[in-house]
Amino acid sequence: MTFSLKRQHWPYYQQLMRTDKPIGTFLLLWPTMWALWIANEGFPPWLLLFVFTAGVFIMRSAGCVINDYADRRVDGAVKRTSQRPLASGKVTSREALTLFAVLLLCAFVLVLFLNWQTIALSFGALALATLYPFMKRFTHLPQFVLGAAFSFAIPMVFMASNENTPLLAWALFTANCLWTVAYDTMYAMVDRDDDLQIGVKSTAILFGKADRQIIFALNAIFVAILVGVGLTLNFGISYWVALSIATALLLYQQKLIHQREREACFKAFLNNHYVGMFVFVGIVLQYVSI
Repeated sequence: MTFSLKRQHWPYYQQLMRTDKPIGTFLLLWPTMWALWIANEGFPPWLLLFVFTAGVFIMRSAGCVINDYADRRVDGAVKRTSQRPLASGKVTSREALTLFAVLLLCAFVLVLFLNWQTIALSFGALALATLYPFMKRFTHLPQFVLGAAFSFAIPMVFMASNENTPLLAWALFTANCLWTVAYDTMYAMVDRDDDLQIGVKSTAILFGKADRQIIFALNAIFVAILVGVGLTLNFGISYWVALSIATALLLYQQKLIHQREREACFKAFLNNHYVGMFVFVGIVLQYVSI
């Protein structure tokens, strides 16, 4: 049995990796950037910036590939995903697994430039990224697994920067995990009707009519933790203004999802890119102003 990628299928591989839809990369990138700037008290070393930025792109791509592999038999029944390369038969399962392996190898090469403690932590990140797509078959809480996967770069950044993971790192990890659950629940609300029919589980289904209230509570805790981070680090006005804008955007998302309409829920999900961006801008400006 041979495993190979086909040059003529490269456009389909790009679709598998979602290179045409960078929102997931941004949602993974912003918290990584928060951690890089905080852990290094300003602009991080170029090596760390390169490794973690490239790692975000590669691991998000790998996550999308394994997600489509896990969903290859159900994506065809969902309007939004029916034309994905695996669901439509444009790419084989063997090709997808080969691409996944290549991406993981690239990510592992990157992490080899870091200290051994960070290399050890990377196996946790790998496990979470690989397990997440399959969790929706067994639990209504796959979004929490995704939250942990999307947050694992934070302790890795602190370990790579300072050879330790202080309480502050785990506070950021928790905040990002809860925020991820909130926005991915919005994403799951888009497919809720289809998921109910095909038996896919999600927090959107679990939360039911309380979805908006729980999303609000998750985001409130997320903001509260970021307030605690700002107070702990004695951040100044630039951070608080940026965090206020991010909070206003989260409230705007509540308005968008009020009627639970598909397009509005998807718009609310996409809006989280700006939430992460404004938090990052506030952190950067804080260290620039010192």
